[in-house]
Amino acid sequence: MNDIRLKLSLLLLRYGVALVFLMWTFDKLIRPDHAAGVFSHFYLIESIAPMIMKVIGGLELVLIGLFLLGWKKRFTYGSILILHAISTFSSYRQFFNPFTGTNLLFFASIPMLAAAVALFLLRESDQLLTIRSKGDI
Repeated sequence: MNDIRLKLSLLLLRYGVALVFLMWTFDKLIRPDHAAGVFSHFYLIESIAPMIMKVIGGLELVLIGLFLLGWKKRFTYGSILILHAISTFSSYRQFFNPFTGTNLLFFASIPMLAAAVALFLLRESDQLLTIRSKGDI
């Protein structure tokens, strides 16, 4: 495969995954009560105060920014992968009833998880628009 095509593909995957994470993060910052409801329903974490949800959103925003920049890839790409894996697997009930309500939308998490895995495994090749430093990979 042409090296520039691989690098461009990885850049687009990184930006696509980051966009989804940004939307989820904005939900925590703009609608902390809604995000707390999501945490309660899917992660069984009850009663998260709006301020705590905003702190979580702020930390996620920093992580996403570093992920977008391709900084410390083992850490940032790995963190994104782990967070999304938790998110995907915590919604397992929706996969068993795909045609109930909006459950079909949860299937979009599977290709995004595959993209996060691909980015982590190919992080050394993801070099377009990244900040690189020694020992970064």
